[in-house]
Amino acid sequence: MSATTEVPVVGPRQPCPCGSGKRYKVCHGKKAREAERHYVARPFEGLPGECDWVAMREIVSSATAPLRLASGDDRSVVLCTLLPGAFPALVRENGEILLALQTMTSTGDPAADLGHTLTTALEAEPGSTVSPGPRPPEAPRLHDVIDVDAELQVTVHDGFDYWLDPESDAGSDARSALEEANSAIVPSARLSSVEAAYWCSLGDRDQVRWVLPYDEEPLLDGLARLHAAGQDTLGEGTRLLGTFRASGLLVPVWDLVDGTTADAVEEPAAALGERLAEAVAAKTPLTGEQRRARAGLANRQVTIR
Repeated sequence: MSATTEVPVVGPRQPCPCGSGKRYKVCHGKKAREAERHYVARPFEGLPGECDWVAMREIVSSATAPLRLASGDDRSVVLCTLLPGAFPALVRENGEILLALQTMTSTGDPAADLGHTLTTALEAEPGSTVSPGPRPPEAPRLHDVIDVDAELQVTVHDGFDYWLDPESDAGSDARSALEEANSAIVPSARLSSVEAAYWCSLGDRDQVRWVLPYDEEPLLDGLARLHAAGQDTLGEGTRLLGTFRASGLLVPVWDLVDGTTADAVEEPAAALGERLAEAVAAKTPLTGEQRRARAGLANRQVTIR
């Protein structure tokens, strides 16, 4: 069962389903296009744990975090990385809402997409998946729907068992889909010594992917200062592989020595975090060696998928 409370999408020359008598492309189709064109560089800025929102959307296979509604309603809402079929949300029989970050489609403002999905889910029937229609321009952003004063507490999982409703008996098809999804998961762990750094095991190598809250220019300067001084590593045998951009933030990636566990990288990560904070805050102009290091970093874009 799918719950869609907005005007459904039809062909551009067909009558708009809202009953206005206009063609869809000049009625609700126009509004949907306007909403999709609105681009927000840092869509999760202003939310608690901005960097973890980005990590759950881009880095981590399986993780959850409880959310609190701004309305004060105590209804259970759980943010998750992925749902079966890449659905945007589902509502369990007991009314609990699961809201997914990794979906098939997204506009220029994922926070607005999530706000629209969550408000749709709040009106959906228990036991349904949620497929919101086109997002209207006036749809609330996530920042308007959830309590932005509540801390985001992320739990990383070894599998997607949170897909199963503990109060219902999952069928064989659901369990089969779960096993298939679990077989493709990238083992990950959130480091506890720093914010939003994730250890990931890729089979043939281990990495740390760290979503940092700094603006891009000062962060590149800071990394360049550390690189020129030989202080941008997470210990002997590790190296800064490069960076990638995600939701307006720069994410450095370090290759680790084979077999390095998440626990083993906690202390080096904490020390690097302190060095980096000082390097980013430094105001002195870059030296020639640091400028060359910066140029190298800017050109080393990492692809993680």
